[in-house]
Amino acid sequence: MNKKKQLAKNTLIIFMGRVCTQLISYFLLPLYTSFLATKEYGLVDLIQTYVTLLVPVITLELEMSVFRFLIDCRGKEKDTKKLMSNNFFVLGVSLLSFSILYIIFTSFVTIPFRWLVLFDIFVCVLSGNFLQVARGFGKTVDYSISCILTGVTTILSNIVLICYFHMGAEGMILSMTLANFICSLYLFFRLKMYQYIQFTQVDKKLIKEMNRYSIPLIPNGISWWIVNASDRSIIALVLGASANGLYAISNKFPTIISSLTGVFNLSWSESAALHINSADRDEFFSDITNTIMKLFTCLGVGMIACMPFIFPFFIHNRYLEAYNYIPFLVLGTVFNVAICLYSQVYLAKKLSKQVASTAILGAIINIVINVIFIRKIGLYAAAISTMISYFVMMVYRHIDLKKYVHIRLEKGFILKTICIFTFSIYLYYQNNIYLNILNLTVVCIYSLWLNYSFLLSSWKTITDKVFSRK
Repeated sequence: MNKKKQLAKNTLIIFMGRVCTQLISYFLLPLYTSFLATKEYGLVDLIQTYVTLLVPVITLELEMSVFRFLIDCRGKEKDTKKLMSNNFFVLGVSLLSFSILYIIFTSFVTIPFRWLVLFDIFVCVLSGNFLQVARGFGKTVDYSISCILTGVTTILSNIVLICYFHMGAEGMILSMTLANFICSLYLFFRLKMYQYIQFTQVDKKLIKEMNRYSIPLIPNGISWWIVNASDRSIIALVLGASANGLYAISNKFPTIISSLTGVFNLSWSESAALHINSADRDEFFSDITNTIMKLFTCLGVGMIACMPFIFPFFIHNRYLEAYNYIPFLVLGTVFNVAICLYSQVYLAKKLSKQVASTAILGAIINIVINVIFIRKIGLYAAAISTMISYFVMMVYRHIDLKKYVHIRLEKGFILKTICIFTFSIYLYYQNNIYLNILNLTVVCIYSLWLNYSFLLSSWKTITDKVFSRK
């Protein structure tokens, strides 16, 4: 199977699983915004933000090195067992150490839902690690099934805990915790991970080698957290939890793009690692980058054009202000697509330090803009700072990456992107139904035109397969 087909196959399989989880999270928005006050939703969002921060610190980004090293171990049973045994050893030591520190810390500092948050962190660490193990084994189908189980558990537990038992914010956290627990349990037994627990194979040299790859990713993980979520901390501190609830809702829609980027990135990281030394590397990476950026640019501008029609159906009236911040966050998320594509090229070459340094740059920019403008323009400061920080990171990585891989963007693409986003965002804020219809029509035509070659070749591939089977 050629490189593009393998990438497409892996992406499709992962998409089937991940899209279930993500779609469910959006269908739950009417439930969240109807049953939870803005303050409650803001509290849950803040807790999950800090959980996201802690996971890579606790694990030292172990799951990323496990995934990368497992790719090199494919077909080598002995090496795989040794790697997995060391993975479980480090994972166990990390979780035990953190639990002790957490219990001591929370004895002096009050944290809402103290024990539930600890269990949430615990299962997030396990599910994150096991998902990367599944990818490292090449078990993308099992990866997808575990995501589907996570989605189903999330929706059922949310309905029961929030609607029936009226547990509010606590019910929302508990449902996410249960979903990650089910995911971990499924992968542990499905992939028979228990057969790899052999602590007699613990190798300090191997652990050091894995840490050399993963530890430089910790600043990157923290920096990504700062870019993505320092907004929440500053908003909660300056404007309050209710404002954070509004901002969290405005972020929900751009997260669709982030989620789809994540789906592609999972298969792209594997392809990048496998083909980083290929003779046609520059051509292959440039082709994929241009194709993906065209698709996600149109997805972003399409989301802005659709939002006037979609937003009122999903969101309760008390959250309507969130509508104002969506275009800036969408544009920032499109910039993030390019950043993620470039990140995997760095990681394929095991240049994790470069990933961290560029992420730190974006984090600093995000915080500075937030701190200066949050009191003057409110939530707009958070949205704009995120957009600008992503833009700077994208440009920096594109230039820096030329030292290692020469990725060429198609001529005229940047100018076209500026024009279509300017047009769409301008009409977005006019709040006129006829202009909204015009916006959506123009964006649909533009998207079909820009992606015509890709759509045509995809259609031809599908029809050829259908008719060949007949």
